[in-house]
Amino acid sequence: MHLHKLILLIIITGGLALWGTANANNVPLILKKHLSKEPINKAKVLVAMAKQHEHAEGVPRDYNRAMELYCKAAEQGYDEALYSLGWMYANGRGVSRNDGIAVQLFTLAAEKGHSQANTMIRYLETAQEPELPDCLQSIANTSTVDYSDKPFFDLVLKLAPEYNLDPNLVMAIIAVESAFNEQAVSHKNAQGLMQLIPATAERFAVKNIFDAEENIRGGMAYLRWLLAFFKGDVTLAVAAYNAGEGAVEKYQGIPPFTETQNYVKKIQAQYAQLTHPYEPDIVHRHAVIALSEYK
Repeated sequence: MHLHKLILLIIITGGLALWGTANANNVPLILKKHLSKEPINKAKVLVAMAKQHEHAEGVPRDYNRAMELYCKAAEQGYDEALYSLGWMYANGRGVSRNDGIAVQLFTLAAEKGHSQANTMIRYLETAQEPELPDCLQSIANTSTVDYSDKPFFDLVLKLAPEYNLDPNLVMAIIAVESAFNEQAVSHKNAQGLMQLIPATAERFAVKNIFDAEENIRGGMAYLRWLLAFFKGDVTLAVAAYNAGEGAVEKYQGIPPFTETQNYVKKIQAQYAQLTHPYEPDIVHRHAVIALSEYK
């Protein structure tokens, strides 16, 4: 190779190397660990950016910006985003402390496999009504689990219109009650897919409690009745499905039973809608408490 060509090659190669180094130094730190390791995951990047703003790591502390970024990542169902957003509400970091929101976010994070979320719930006031932060309310009405590949989905889809019920709510209850085991029996003798106790089965004319269709029909009839009784309030209806409508009225909201409180959280993690259409004419009276009348 001629000398002048070799010199030119060295200059070009060195220039490219320097260009690459200069541009690499301009790449935000949050992206460097993703480059050359794995495709950039948008939610992970958003959370990394949020943590920088939350902890003032290389940028001025900005809790509002951190929450905005956490929310965007949480909308994608990223467990670390849900957990980090819950941490901010649990500690009043840049926002008024709200255990109800924190519990809901930690519950959602735990459902998605976050290892520390359940631990955090133990330190919070779980009697406070679970709720989503404002930034996630817009997706609440469309945030449901896809049950299309679950057992009994086709049967629920067929029967739900007869009872004017959202099949996703029915599937959420079956998932939490029995994990789709039609032979399930609880320590309180609740039986079948929708865990009907014998008195409820008799009340709604269920003869074979372990028959999938009969059990689902009985559970749907009871759920429809509860929604009418509580004027479409899903939270109260679900709490009553677990503890009975009398307990919900007595305590003017979700009863202070650990089992019932955890049950409501599990349902809400799968079914986010807070209201449901109801048929007022199927009950003789309405609950003492009704939608938006309890804390």
